[in-house]
Amino acid sequence: MKIAIVGSGYVGLVTGVCLADFGHDVVCIDKDERKIAALEQGQIPIYEPGLSDLVASNVAAGRLTFTTNLASAVPSADVVFIAVGTPSRRGDGHADLSFVYAVAREVAASVSGFTVVATKSTVPVGTGDEVAHIIASTNPNADVAVVSNPEFLREGAAIDDFKRPDRIVVGIEDERARAVMTEVYRPLYLNQAPLMFTNRRTAELIKYAANAFLAMKITFINEIADLCEAAGGNVQEVARGIGLDNRIGSKFLHAGPGYGGSCFPKDTLALVKIAQDFGSPMRLVETTVSINDQRKRAMSRKVIAACGGDVRGKTIGVLGLTFKPNTDDMREAPSIDIIQGLLDKGANVVAYDPQGMEPARDMMDKVSFAKGAYEVAKGADALVLITEWNEFRSLDLDRLRETMKTPILVDLRNVYSHAEANKHGFAYSSIGRPLVENETLSLTDAAE
Repeated sequence: MKIAIVGSGYVGLVTGVCLADFGHDVVCIDKDERKIAALEQGQIPIYEPGLSDLVASNVAAGRLTFTTNLASAVPSADVVFIAVGTPSRRGDGHADLSFVYAVAREVAASVSGFTVVATKSTVPVGTGDEVAHIIASTNPNADVAVVSNPEFLREGAAIDDFKRPDRIVVGIEDERARAVMTEVYRPLYLNQAPLMFTNRRTAELIKYAANAFLAMKITFINEIADLCEAAGGNVQEVARGIGLDNRIGSKFLHAGPGYGGSCFPKDTLALVKIAQDFGSPMRLVETTVSINDQRKRAMSRKVIAACGGDVRGKTIGVLGLTFKPNTDDMREAPSIDIIQGLLDKGANVVAYDPQGMEPARDMMDKVSFAKGAYEVAKGADALVLITEWNEFRSLDLDRLRETMKTPILVDLRNVYSHAEANKHGFAYSSIGRPLVENETLSLTDAAE
């Protein structure tokens, strides 16, 4: 099939390259001339494991091309995917649909013959109706079926998620689109991926409902972690104990500094606004958003407490900046609020991240950046582990201790154990886990 992808950001690029790898003829479109020029040279604008090689192989095979010219690519396409951004709108938190609607107008002016226009962007319920209206108004002769086909990609595992999905959701109002979208995803039949057809509005709601539920699950275990700290429980054992219940499941039950990234923060906020507009408020999601926002800042206070209540003039080393491992995405990352909280209290912050350094430089002008974990630790009064990159999971703790001014380790991802950290001379703090009596080590003892 001939497929056009409008928007060559994270979702559009991953979607395009994976569909090309299935054997479809795909053209990725973007107005950013520099981005398209870079892609044509094999330079990938985002970090996603395996993406660079997949782009190169499909470009070489002639199945994947890039262009800034929408009008030249759309007429021959059987399916046009809209995969542009829908960021939170400044001022009210609603999803900004201006990019989606602008694409709809351009596509309407260029389509030829029966075409399926599939919205990949995360959009509020009813957006598909408006896209269909825009296309019909712009070009009354356009023979178009507008469908909703939300993405469910995890950054850092997007290619595997696309090729081995839990489900594929397609919302249709025109039955002709069913056969077309079935053919698009036919290569996944071997994986027995459920292809779920619904009406368009249901598909739009599924995406928001899924992200909101996962965000609530993360927030729930974070609150349980706080209770564990107060009551002497162990959140990891609680998470395992409830996660073994098949009705609950073990995923997204890892306590930490709060969720971030490009999806959960904006999608939960957008769902709150959607629900309010329909007069059906979602109190659980509203509370989830509030708790998560407060938690990120609270983590800086946790670091300050571990440093004896005062970080003014002290050097705090930070390991990990991106909102999760295996991505360079800094959007809504917990590190932003945590670091700002430390800076506000007079700390000097030195940070390192395997992939997030460049985007972080643009938003953290008061932070110094190091070339590695051990350089971060040099002369530090405390070390804070924020993002659980693999290279931080087996650090030489003796080497860290020797280079630090004060061996204090605040582990916001529970990568290490109290016993292990204490054995190497660290005063150790984690999330939702008690200090076992024979593991307790005071800050005074650690500094000696």
